[in-house]
Amino acid sequence: MADTVSKSNWVIIDRIITNALEEDIGSGDITTTALIPEDHVSSASLIAKENFILAGLPFAKRTFELVDSNLKFRALKKEGGLVKAGTVAATIKGSTRSLLTAERTALNILQRLSGIATLTNEYVKAVKGLGTGIVDTRKTAPGLRFFDKYAVKTGKGTNHRYGLFDGVLIKDNHIAAAGGIAKAVKLAHSKAHHLLKIEVEVKDLKEVREAVSAGADIIMLDNMQPDMIKEAVDIIRKKAPSITIEASGNVSLKNVRRIAETGVDLISIGALTHSAPATDISLKFKS
Repeated sequence: MADTVSKSNWVIIDRIITNALEEDIGSGDITTTALIPEDHVSSASLIAKENFILAGLPFAKRTFELVDSNLKFRALKKEGGLVKAGTVAATIKGSTRSLLTAERTALNILQRLSGIATLTNEYVKAVKGLGTGIVDTRKTAPGLRFFDKYAVKTGKGTNHRYGLFDGVLIKDNHIAAAGGIAKAVKLAHSKAHHLLKIEVEVKDLKEVREAVSAGADIIMLDNMQPDMIKEAVDIIRKKAPSITIEASGNVSLKNVRRIAETGVDLISIGALTHSAPATDISLKFKS
């Protein structure tokens, strides 16, 4: 995954990591400075305490590098691969002070991203064979969207729009303010350039029909039960088979396959990024 990150995105990555380091270090690591001699050198290992999909290892490496460019980081596991409990994912050698100062920020990144990738992969496996994509949302940690969406892709999920600037998604409040679905879609078509698709969020079958008639390119079925989703899919496929159908809201690992079986193209899940538990990873020094 990391080898596909563009140079411009590495600028974003460095900014995120630098901000995180400044937040943690402030004016200096007073505990480490007090206890550890400046010339002390150590070797440490990043150890998995549970099974998970590895995500964020290149960013953990970059964290150590930004603290001390002389640290030697060696990845032992592949980004996006399964790491089993007890496995060493990477080793780091160099200044003990630098290792201790970078430790928490590097772990925070690695644990969060691996947690998102692992949860995403569970959803992807749950709908295997049905041809339904598992998609993230904008429900990401403020300032960490690039990392969160990267982790979803690492877990074999798919990214929805990155932000408000790269996709049209007409939601309930847009519809209310614009005066209805038909007016909202017409306005969107008149303002958006020809390469942008228009997605509309709907809450019932009446709105499904309105969105189809209005010329929506994508219809999001929001918070519908599987039986209603199936009805909506049948309506859309019959009237406008080219429309992409997305289901969203109240999705869990228990019901995601049932939702996928209705025939939707995509299932968007906010929990991938807002509720994924951090994986258990520790940094241990060799004695």
